[in-house]
Amino acid sequence: MNATTPRRGPLARFRVIDLTRVRSGPTCVRQLADWGADVIKIESPPGLNLPDAWGGSRLGADFQNLHRNKRAFTLNLKDADGLKIFNQLVERSDVVAENYRPDVKFRLGIDYESLKKVNKKIILASISGFGQDGPYAKRPGFDQVTQGMGGLMAITGEPGRGPMRAGCAVSDSAAGLYCALGILTALLEREQSGEGQWVEVSLLNAMIALLDFQAARWTIDHEVPEQAGNDHPTSIPTGVFQTADGYMNIAAGGNEMYARLCKALGIEHLIDKPEYKDSKARSKNRAALNKELQDAMIKHSSAHWSARFEEGGVAGGPIYKMNEVFADPQVQHNQMSSPIHHPQLGDIGLVNQPVRLSRTPNEIRTVTPECGAHTDEILRELGYQDGQIADLKKRFVV
Repeated sequence: MNATTPRRGPLARFRVIDLTRVRSGPTCVRQLADWGADVIKIESPPGLNLPDAWGGSRLGADFQNLHRNKRAFTLNLKDADGLKIFNQLVERSDVVAENYRPDVKFRLGIDYESLKKVNKKIILASISGFGQDGPYAKRPGFDQVTQGMGGLMAITGEPGRGPMRAGCAVSDSAAGLYCALGILTALLEREQSGEGQWVEVSLLNAMIALLDFQAARWTIDHEVPEQAGNDHPTSIPTGVFQTADGYMNIAAGGNEMYARLCKALGIEHLIDKPEYKDSKARSKNRAALNKELQDAMIKHSSAHWSARFEEGGVAGGPIYKMNEVFADPQVQHNQMSSPIHHPQLGDIGLVNQPVRLSRTPNEIRTVTPECGAHTDEILRELGYQDGQIADLKKRFVV
């Protein structure tokens, strides 16, 4: 897609001030930017030599993937003139997003009560590690820590091998997505009330919420879920099986799906075998059943079984490495890698939005901008003249 495509989309009427860093906050704001919101990403002026804790190289894959579709603005929020400019932006904006430690916003004077005095319609979105208040509010938040405290690591991995982290930043990403949902909900509510509000999400809460049925096993039945490795904890047989040239997942927990699986594998005699006749029996005899399935799967390639499963209506699929993911014809059809040209990196692909809207699609319009690339442009939108802009730069206000 051309890097100069103008901003448009279902959220084009909204402006977002982006104070976020690392992952959870940028994940949130990316949702709004990809659907057309005018996102102004604020960083410290380079002359101040302050660590913004963005995480990784600006030209790195992670940074580029997180911060596309934004305008870049530098601003010293600790300077009185910087705060004045910030409030001028707040007057003209709909959302301020931040994931500072909970106390920082109050020290800077950009907490919700302060922002509301500037613009009663403003929505402040805050992501923290553990909550804006409470006994752990001051603890630094980190994805792996909240994976552990939220219960994910205790149910991930093989039994008896100890806790295992998931292979991606689950609580960071969940917090960002839940926060974006909260912002959109607040924007809808504002249409009735005419007022903004404070949206709060924590990595810990997001991690617990994402566990869903595993968490509900405790809250409803007081059952403590255990590690089940590659086996599904309750739907059997569901797990990983080795083929002649790789590995595949099979998900055949229900009686009908189990019968389809047996037919596809050519082991119909197992359908009515008493040890496997229903879910309760299959759960009791999980290990024996998995061995019989494995003995069948190892005889042919993953491609062979994929074709058989598709023909027989069996839920299953190969286990890919990342290069294989993006080589898959369905993934390519779904356009999950969005091409764009970067002035320094050349032609690259960014991970696309998984959601499709029929009339107002998302767009990856621009690559991650250089630090402060739009500072002059945004100041002029606020009414500043060239001489004033030069003075602000000289004093490292911007």
